Amino acid sequence: MNKEKQIRTIEVVSYDFKWKEEYLKEAEKIRNIMNEEIIKMHHIGSTSIPGIYAKPVIDILIEVNDIKNVDIYNKDMEDIGYIAKGSFGIEGRRFFMKGLYNRTHHIHVFQTGNPEIERHLNFRDYMIAHPNEAECYGDLKKELAVKFKYNIDGYCDGKDNYIKEIDKKARIWVQNNK
Repeated sequence: MNKEKQIRTIEVVSYDFKWKEEYLKEAEKIRNIMNEEIIKMHHIGSTSIPGIYAKPVIDILIEVNDIKNVDIYNKDMEDIGYIAKGSFGIEGRRFFMKGLYNRTHHIHVFQTGNPEIERHLNFRDYMIAHPNEAECYGDLKKELAVKFKYNIDGYCDGKDNYIKEIDKKARIWVQNNK
């Protein structure tokens, strides 16, 4: 039997109202595992922004009491289909992905007070409040998905400057709206 190496394909699709439902279902499963540690859970990423084009992967941000305690849940998370990836390049985070080549969910866990929590929430809230910016971001992602169909690093690098610019705008917007 000839086994071919699978390659992750970058696909960006139009907004699906089911994504919110999928977030809620998955959040409940995770809460059943990590309940003692969880402070708050949030739907983040492009699937949380109505009307935007996105990779059909639900991003969930979990704020916890103590990041060191999250590792004790790795086996339970694996039992519901997740792959534990440790910090996966971001200090102070625990990352889980559901599916390797056909991912459905990403879990980003941070200890309360980590600035990444605020950054992600600010980005989401800013994009929801500024649909024209969200549309531009969606268009950029569609373009990059075609250009980098089999290259996740190229796809992510192509979004990096835009995301940094929105992060700055979002930070100012939140400060001005407190």
